[in-house]
Amino acid sequence: MDAHAPPAPPPKPPGSHEASWISTPAGPLLPRPPPPPPDVIAESLNSTDSGNGIATAVASVASQQQQQQQQQHIGHSPDELEDPGEQWLPKFLQDKSKQDLAAILSNPSLLSALTHSPSTIHPSLQASHSALQTALAENVALASQLLELEARVTQQRSTTQAQLLATHALERQWRAKQSAMDHALAPFAPASLYQRLAQSVLEQEAVCKALEESFLEGEPGSGSGNGDESGVATEKEVMDWVKRYREAKKLYYLRQERKERWDEGRVGGWR
Repeated sequence: MDAHAPPAPPPKPPGSHEASWISTPAGPLLPRPPPPPPDVIAESLNSTDSGNGIATAVASVASQQQQQQQQQHIGHSPDELEDPGEQWLPKFLQDKSKQDLAAILSNPSLLSALTHSPSTIHPSLQASHSALQTALAENVALASQLLELEARVTQQRSTTQAQLLATHALERQWRAKQSAMDHALAPFAPASLYQRLAQSVLEQEAVCKALEESFLEGEPGSGSGNGDESGVATEKEVMDWVKRYREAKKLYYLRQERKERWDEGRVGGWR
């Protein structure tokens, strides 16, 4: 074994398998923050212990290949690009020593920057990011539409509530008017009309009996006597009494006939 061989790399971070830990995960991709600019990557590399020109190389490659990588990945979807597997490494890191790789693995922020940098990202991950950005834009558009619909629904709800309150007020007014109408039409209801008809029959019968009694008792003006108290009524008084009695009896029989027809169910209109 060579005495000048580089020391063994430090232990792997928790959850990592090997240097290919930066490959595209097999499971569903979660949204990640945008990659930092190349100068941030260079500054992070300069702060490590390797310090052997990796920072300068990363900055140079990132600035030269960023536009080329973006144009290369346009038009690809996640379904068209296959997962490279756990053995994949960016071309930029394939010729690096174990010490450089160990330095990169020991810095999580630098490792994430290399994974998502436009110059080192895998096409499948780039396509996934593009699809995710498209889905996020669609979600934002749908959220905006939902907000507009919410405003419209709120306005319609307020209008409907106001109309409902107005409808309830009109309903109360209608009930009050209906009660007043029923009270005004109560005397003309069938039950009230029948009661009045029966009462009028009894009243007219009493009128006829009163005329008969007044004629028999010989009261003045009844047609059974005169002013000299002779007990004999004049012909004119008799004719007047007979006329009044006939009219009273005629009205009595007419009302009685109406009541009988009502009792027999021969009155139309409401029966």
